[in-house]
Amino acid sequence: MQIAVLAVQGAFIEHEYMLSRLGVESFELRQKSDLDKPFDGLIIPGGESTVQGKLIRELDMFDTLKSRISDGLPVFGTCAGLILLAKEIKNDSRVHLASMDITAVRNAYGRQLGSFFTEGFFKGVGKIPMTFIRAPFIESVRGDVEVLATCGGNIVAARQKNQLVTSFHSELNDDLSVHKYFLDMIGR
Repeated sequence: MQIAVLAVQGAFIEHEYMLSRLGVESFELRQKSDLDKPFDGLIIPGGESTVQGKLIRELDMFDTLKSRISDGLPVFGTCAGLILLAKEIKNDSRVHLASMDITAVRNAYGRQLGSFFTEGFFKGVGKIPMTFIRAPFIESVRGDVEVLATCGGNIVAARQKNQLVTSFHSELNDDLSVHKYFLDMIGR
């Protein structure tokens, strides 16, 4: 199995480390030619969603990524990745890949000072650590989106077919559960 990790900005190295701990090969998706390499899944890391959205357009990766995701490529978006995949962003008129039937709220927990750590239940996995850094949350879901985790009454993890999103940074903790969940999605 080979996983591409979008590496134009954000916390991509941490995801590569988690995959390595699970014995899974990965490579950094930095330019359009990297899309020619074979890969079974894609991780869109946390970071700055506006910057990532701008860069995937400027690097001419946008259309290919959007097409592959709509064709069923498994994708896991954390924090900014959730925003890139959301079909609607409540407090931003821009949308990016817009492939998942969710409405996201950017920086929903406030600025950097509003960042926090907690533990919560993730459906099908159990109790996991959750690190929120200038995190969004999902205000609403539509269609066949399955809510996987909530925190303080807000949706913080969801899945729709080949797409998995979390508001929190599972790559910033030692727990491998969410990455395993994503790899199991690919394996099915």
